[in-house]
Parts: sequence; C-alpha cells; structure tokens
Amino acid sequence: MDRKRSNLPAAIAVTICLCLIALYLVKRNTQQIAASVAASGRTGQNDPRLAGAYRFERGKWTYVHLQGTPDQIGYQHGYLLAPEIADAFAAVKLEDTHTTRRDWAFFRKASHEMLWPHIDAEYQQELNGIVAGAQAHGVKIDIDDLVAMNAFMELPGYYVPWFNEKEKVAGAPHLQSPGNCSAFVATGSWTTNGQIVMAHNNWTSYLQGERWRVIFDIAPAQGFHMIMDGYPGVIVSDDDFGENSGGLMVTETTISGFKGWDPDGKPEFVRARKAMQYADNIDDYVKIMLDGNNGGYANDWLLGDRKTGEIAQFELGLKAHRVYRTKDGVFVSSNFVSDPEVQKKDTVWDNNDADASPNARHKRWNELMDQSKGKLDVELAEKMLSDHHDTFTGKDGPSGRTLCGHMDADPAGSKAWETAPFDPMGAVQGKVADSNMAANMTLIARAGHPCGGDFKAAPFLKAHPEYSWEAPSLRDMDAGPWTQFKSGETAK
Repeated sequence: MDRKRSNLPAAIAVTICLCLIALYLVKRNTQQIAASVAASGRTGQNDPRLAGAYRFERGKWTYVHLQGTPDQIGYQHGYLLAPEIADAFAAVKLEDTHTTRRDWAFFRKASHEMLWPHIDAEYQQELNGIVAGAQAHGVKIDIDDLVAMNAFMELPGYYVPWFNEKEKVAGAPHLQSPGNCSAFVATGSWTTNGQIVMAHNNWTSYLQGERWRVIFDIAPAQGFHMIMDGYPGVIVSDDDFGENSGGLMVTETTISGFKGWDPDGKPEFVRARKAMQYADNIDDYVKIMLDGNNGGYANDWLLGDRKTGEIAQFELGLKAHRVYRTKDGVFVSSNFVSDPEVQKKDTVWDNNDADASPNARHKRWNELMDQSKGKLDVELAEKMLSDHHDTFTGKDGPSGRTLCGHMDADPAGSKAWETAPFDPMGAVQGKVADSNMAANMTLIARAGHPCGGDFKAAPFLKAHPEYSWEAPSLRDMDAGPWTQFKSGETAK
C-alpha cells in the first residue's frame, strides 16, 4: 500500500481539527472580552469627563468624538472604546511576542524605563486617562501595557533589532522594520481643480489591520481640531492619515530596510500626535518631528497645506532627512527610499530590486501619475488605491506587489521583506481627501481591502496551518463601502 496515500485521511483530519480549534479560540476570546466589559457594570458612565463625547458605527467604522483637556480626552477614549481596546491589545500582544520571541514583560520594561520618561506631560495625562476610562469599563490594562501598545509600530521592528544587536543576543530572530502602505499627494496642474488631493492605503498584518477601523474626531482644549483614522487605544493615527483645523493634511508610508534607534529620543507616536495637533504648516510639522527624533517608525511623510496649496515629501531617517516641496507637482510613496543620503546612512534597502514590493509599487505609481496629470481627484484616487497591476510580472491580479496589497494571495512571499509565502497581510483600508474636504474637516474611508475584497479567516487557516499561531485573534476582514466622515457629525 502507498504509505503517503494511507496517511492522507489523517492529515485532512488534523487540518480540520486545527481549523475548529482556531474558530473556537477566536469565539472564546471575543466572548471573554465582551463578558469582562459587561461585568464591569459600566461603573464610569456617569463620570463628568464623558461630557460631550460619543461614538457610532457606520460603513464598518467606529466614529468617536472626543473633546476637552488631555485627561478628559483620554478618559473618553478609554471608556467609549473599552471593548475594542481590550481586543486590540490582545492582538498586539500576540503578534509582538511571537515575532520577536520576547515575552510581554520585555515590552512593559521598555515602556516603563525608556519610553515613559520621554513622553510630554500632556500626553502622559491623556494616556493615563485612557487607562482610567478603560478600567472603569472593565478592561484590565495599566499604563505600561498601554504605552507599549501605543508603540506597537516602533518597538518590535526598530527597538528590538537595535537592542539585539547592541546586546549581541544569541539566537535572536532576524527582524526588519516594517514596509507598509501606498500613498500619494498632488497639487496644481496635476489635479482637476488645482488643489490638493491626498490618498493612502494602510498595509499591515490582517491580525492588526482588521481592528484599524476607528475614525477619531478630537477637539482638544489646546491646539487644532483633528480628524484621522486610527487604532483603538492609540493616541495618534499610526498609519497616519489625518487633517487638522489649521489646514494641514498628513499621511505617510514607512521607509523599507531601515536600521537605527535612539533610546534617549522621544517616541514617534508622541511626536506624530504633537505635530498633528499643533502644526499649521509644513515647516512646523518638520520641526516637531525632528525634535527628539528616536528613529522609531521611520517614514516618508506626505504633507499638504490647504491654505497655500503647497505639498511636501518629508523623508525622515535617524541620521539623515530631506524635505522636497512644490506647489505644482505630485509625490508618490510606497516604502521606497528617495534621498540617497537617507538610503546610505539609515537603510540597507536596494532600490533596484524590481521584484521587491516597494519598488514595484513605486513603478506603478509613476505609471499611473504619468497617465493622470490634470485628472486627479478623490474618485480617481479611490480607484488607484484599489489597483491590482503587478509591474514585475506585467499581469493584473492581487499580489504582494500591487498597490492594493494581498500578500495572503502571494505564493512567493517577499524576499526583500523576508516575508513568508501567503503571509496574511496587505492593504487593510484606504482613505482619500482633497483641499475642499480638508477645509470642512471631512475625509472618505473604506474599511478592509480598498478593492472591496474580503478576507475570511477560517478557510485561510485551513489552507495555511503554518499561521495557526494567529488563530486566537485572527478573524474575518470584510470590506465596507467608501464612506464619508465629517468632524462633529453624529449618528444618522
């Protein structure tokens, strides 16, 4: 008898069992979080700090309005998003500890000893407020947990590899900074009305990306009113798409192959939040981001000033940076390194590798822009964020090299990113806006793949049991419609 054939039923049975276990764990985790929050009896619902705050759901997004002092904004955030914070924290903890092979105590220590002392008092108050609000709603989380969660884009991919190299940690996994997102900003003769058009889709793991579905409308006691997408429990957008009432429009994509960290610097999530809240022009944004730069979450920032029509690309490394700016042009970004000095001093990236996702998407952006001068508007931007043309193969179809990324559909993975085949990550949502929308504090967003495709966890885990470690938190990521949100609006 053929031994391989005789073992086939057993293999099928094992795969089915793994999938059933995964589904049970996801269901149990969700039920436990809901039960914990319900059991709290909403002890803080009469707290005066909740005055004026509210939330509603639309288009698969959760919209929250927060206002007041840092403590008030934090408490409102923690209380109104308590179930989502508990759920998102579990996903961050799972992914961070698995990929780095570090226990959560390591991240808490970094949070307490390295990050917290460098956080502005204003944001320490807001973070403490989030903890208080979440705890009042039954969530077991403390300030060290929350700070580490806020740094979930900078600790695993920037601090940990720096620490491992510095301490010569034996057997440490090879870690790279993330290469996430596709974006552009255009102005002048490149757009239909001569004003700014900005677009961005967020690339990340589906484990985290399915939870990246919050629209934050924040009216602080000091600084500018802000509207931005974001992650539960985090004080800044973090995939970074937002507008403020001072006229600034902001987005970014990460710099691939980045290396570097300054333990005495200020966390990136603090600098980015401060810049969004207090900068009303491009120069101020650059100045705030450079102040205390720790190298964490190094980005190509795409900026627009709706008051002047000027746009900029601010490539921020640790040892080098550069600002490109224009009132008639376009900047595209896809984790590609533009400045030779930044590339040389801060990265190990090869811009000439045509197979690499950032380089393939950079080429595709340039092709689309060449075809679209004078035609760019929000509707065309939505279509571009949904694009599935692979410049490396010359074929159409979702992959890890398309603007709307689907790494889970890619059998090759990414050699440049050292991403395994069929990794469940890619474009998890998209946002667009123009100057007129920014003047009214409005943006359009789509939850899930910008192309409208859905990701289903159970069949994926059945086909790829090598990712069963994600089962406790991996779930379906269904796409919603392109949905408009405006600052100050209420549920309809």
